[in-house]
Amino acid sequence: MNYQSRYDCWLKRATEDSDLTTELVSLAKDDNAVTDRFYRDLEFGTGGLRGVIGAGTNRMNIYTIRRATQGLADYLNASTLPKKVALAHDSRNKGELFCREAARVLAANGITAYLYPRLEPTPALSWATRYLGCGAGICVTASHNPAKYNGYKVYGADGCQITLDVADLVLTAIAKHDYFDSPKLADYEEAVADGRIQTIDDRCLSDFVDAVLALRPGNDVSKLKLVYTPLNGSGLEPVKLLLERMGVQNVTVVPEQEQPDGNFPTCPYPNPEIREAMETGLRLCDTVHPDLMIGTDPDCDRMGAAVPDGKGGYRLITGNEMGVLLFDYICRVRQTNGTMPKNPVAVTTIVSTDMATPIAKKYGVELRRTLTGFKFIGEQIGLLEADGEKDRYIFGFEESYGYLSGAHVRDKDAVNAVMLACEAAAWYANQGMTLLDAVNALYAEFGWYRNDLKSFTFEGESGMRTMQSIMESLRRDKPASVGGYKTAEIVDYESEGTGLPKANVLEFRFMNGAKLMVRPSGTEPKIKIYLSAVAHSADAADAVNAELAAAAAQWMKV
Repeated sequence: MNYQSRYDCWLKRATEDSDLTTELVSLAKDDNAVTDRFYRDLEFGTGGLRGVIGAGTNRMNIYTIRRATQGLADYLNASTLPKKVALAHDSRNKGELFCREAARVLAANGITAYLYPRLEPTPALSWATRYLGCGAGICVTASHNPAKYNGYKVYGADGCQITLDVADLVLTAIAKHDYFDSPKLADYEEAVADGRIQTIDDRCLSDFVDAVLALRPGNDVSKLKLVYTPLNGSGLEPVKLLLERMGVQNVTVVPEQEQPDGNFPTCPYPNPEIREAMETGLRLCDTVHPDLMIGTDPDCDRMGAAVPDGKGGYRLITGNEMGVLLFDYICRVRQTNGTMPKNPVAVTTIVSTDMATPIAKKYGVELRRTLTGFKFIGEQIGLLEADGEKDRYIFGFEESYGYLSGAHVRDKDAVNAVMLACEAAAWYANQGMTLLDAVNALYAEFGWYRNDLKSFTFEGESGMRTMQSIMESLRRDKPASVGGYKTAEIVDYESEGTGLPKANVLEFRFMNGAKLMVRPSGTEPKIKIYLSAVAHSADAADAVNAELAAAAAQWMKV
């Protein structure tokens, strides 16, 4: 079926959502727009689906949701897994609708759907999947992407995002179905009445927050002054509940970003990794003067923070800095309290800072590195649990603002991260230090490890081919030097021998200790360049990264 035939079919059949009907009619004379919406099926990867909301096979809509859920239902019904699925959504536009449609498909296939009664974070979905003994979980979210996106993350019975093997099985099942006739659908109200669709009790969320609180080192946080922004997402309820139970009494929520709003009016790119998203909160800090500002992304699995810079302003803490800061803090406190387990394990990713290595060595912690994606960190927790050793796990982090200090969930958890950041801020305050002082002390002890990330976007069908061509070229013509720095080692994670699953990632290590990694994003039409350097000062390390970045940018001009 060519693009025009697909379009004609959808124009005739996609009539249940008036927004889609209006969009399809408007495309009648726009061949490029038709092509973009129908040149492929929206890719179902290890993270599920993610794409722009709209009409077509390459968009997020009720028909792509139904088709994907039918494939998931087929997979579950062919397995020995429990025939139960937990579902949640964040503040994204059409999130509640997509969640309901997925529940209708599950109910029609003899699978009980458990829905949170309102928006909740991704980690709360990971928790509910295990808490309710489900065979899978679904979270409707596009994480930190712009407002025009939504997504559909699939979780396994272990609370981790599904593995590569399971994703392949689900994808095979999805491919057997069309968009309109194949998916089975139950009447929503009838399915609620007969128990095929059930509401998750509030105790599930309350117990999730209690599980986070059980991980507290126990420092007094009553004097902490905090500014918090949920970035119009799902973090408000669980984070406020957490802070109340912790005893944080002085909390100011950024008013413009307090209530859920899928249009994200004050931050079109609601990602706490970038200053633009945190800017409204930072302006409030100039008035409130808190000890700490915290922001969580729309599905509340990522946390960003800002701290006083000693000059009257506030300085954002990077994901890598927060990762090593919390890692070091947990090790310090657990050693002091006598709660450090025997043979402790921490986990991070291949693209996260090398600074974690000397910190792990200092405290006698085994540091494991995984592929990018927190599901691989969650997988390591599962392996420890299978060996009866989950208590060995003390911390995991990735550079993209994801942190987890316990085995209560198997995904990054910003509720957990908020607890840790508040605890650390209070602990360092008792030492007469801010969190920025603590970061600088780590640099002074271990060296100035500086990291940077550059992203290059390649939209549409031609962009996918361009990204593939760039990666093929780098594999074929391996550079002997980059930016004047001699290459010491090149690791291709698509080949055997890395000890990790194959992945489309290239790593360049240089004689001066710097590192550059190239990775096409699994969720966005981007190639990401990860840069890392260590030197005697921040400026010296930043200069190395800048030279490497300039050289790598030339690779993107194909």
